[in-house]
Amino acid sequence: MKIARNRIVDALRARGQDARADWIRRELPDEIEAGQHSGLLATLDLDAADLAGTPSR
Repeated sequence: MKIARNRIVDALRARGQDARADWIRRELPDEIEAGQHSGLLATLDLDAADLAGTPSR
């Protein structure tokens, strides 16, 4: 599942985590593969299904 980088950035900014959002914007490509970056998403406490706009199971 692919996730647009801006969805991650927006989610982090909504939580007031601007420094993390800035880092994500600099370091990740425009689209990321959720499986490849699952550890990062877990560290950021983000759900890939929510970010991709698909319902989680």
